[in-house]
Amino acid sequence: MSTPERVMPPPDADERASLESWLDFYRATLAQKCDGLTEPQLREAAVAPSPLTLLGLVRHMAEVERNWFCRILAQQDAPPIFPPGADSGRPEATEGADGGFDLTEGATYAQALPLWRSEIDRARARCAAHSLDDTSPFMGGQVTLRWIYTHMIAEYARHCGHADFLRERLDGRTGV
Repeated sequence: MSTPERVMPPPDADERASLESWLDFYRATLAQKCDGLTEPQLREAAVAPSPLTLLGLVRHMAEVERNWFCRILAQQDAPPIFPPGADSGRPEATEGADGGFDLTEGATYAQALPLWRSEIDRARARCAAHSLDDTSPFMGGQVTLRWIYTHMIAEYARHCGHADFLRERLDGRTGV
């Protein structure tokens, strides 16, 4: 599968276009951080002592997309994409919005990438049906689509920073 082109968000766009384009920018950044690596590299926890991997980040972001745009924005019931890492031996292994990090033996990027992209496509479709001011119940209050976009941009930016370090440790590649 080809890596999506990373397009710089337009500096003069309206609010919605700015939020959507920054989110897409960071989605493409994460995909580019994984581009050209082998399955073993994508599974490698390259910054000790952290068990974080690029494959785990992609899987996690698929879960995060599903959580915010399906469970919260659209108020739909949806099971985790990647069930909790029961075989990880870690009691803190989680599911749903925080899941995906724990890799089972059979977990592959070839499996995770289309699932992540599918969640992104579904998120775009769900967002198209809402205004930025539409609200959804969240933690005893209400959250707007605008807030969800902003949260997702921050989530991706943080994890793209992690991906920078992982990629540099794996093959020395920086930037992108």
